[in-house]
Amino acid sequence: MILTKVMNDLQNNLRRMEKEETTLSSGKNIRRPSDDPTATAKSLKIRTDLAHNEQYRKNIEESITWMNITESALDDMTNILQRIRELTIQGANRTLTPEDSTAIAKEIEQLKSELINVGNTSYNGRYVFSGFKTSTPPFSQNDNNYYGDTNVINMELGMNNRIPINVTGDSLYKKVDGGGFDLLGRIDYIVDRLKAGDSQAVSASLGGLDFHIENVLAVRADVGARYNRLELTKSRLEDDNYSLTELMSKIEDADIAEVIMNLQNDENVYRASLATGARIIQPTLVDFLR
Repeated sequence: MILTKVMNDLQNNLRRMEKEETTLSSGKNIRRPSDDPTATAKSLKIRTDLAHNEQYRKNIEESITWMNITESALDDMTNILQRIRELTIQGANRTLTPEDSTAIAKEIEQLKSELINVGNTSYNGRYVFSGFKTSTPPFSQNDNNYYGDTNVINMELGMNNRIPINVTGDSLYKKVDGGGFDLLGRIDYIVDRLKAGDSQAVSASLGGLDFHIENVLAVRADVGARYNRLELTKSRLEDDNYSLTELMSKIEDADIAEVIMNLQNDENVYRASLATGARIIQPTLVDFLR
């Protein structure tokens, strides 16, 4: 019975020392769920949160790229419309010759064509102004129709946290001004009046053209506000990831200095157990008969 008890104690001391050695070599407090079920559950929850945050971060990166391209296209639209406005002001001059008016009209036609090209801006094979119809060009050089839809693409940034990342072409090109013209229709009207030499009608079109320019600027402001929200959310996710990673490290990672001290103590205990076990059996009658 004494021998069995001694052997059990030796095995327990050895297992405790082996556990510390394994912890020291792996650097981890938890290697299997049975080591610490409560800590394991916390660690798994943190890892799940980190995985979700990583997906949200990827969504934000994708959204930022999409909105950067959208903003660049809107900037091009603004510049084109400002140039059309300058030409319209020139065309409103009653002293222009028919040749001058025709030349201005031709330049505006080219600018309209470029405006349509900008409306067909794509990213990674997807048209950014087509709504859900990202594989369909929203505009054609042959007419003024809009071939996309009005659906909004929402990107998930967190639990119950979504943001629209697209701008539909109809909100830019199909808004109707006070004269009943959408953007492309207004440009066509200005071109027709220039070719007809109707400087008064050209001058009167400036108000409608300004309406469309202001509409594009308003859309740009909205895109900028959404972009800022994306940047703020991205920064918050990075802070959350840092905090979660630090917390997981506290749960899983071993304190090396503490483990070394525990290991040295366990080694001393094991050596003492061996020494004690070698002396635990008292002398028997056989020892006295030698």
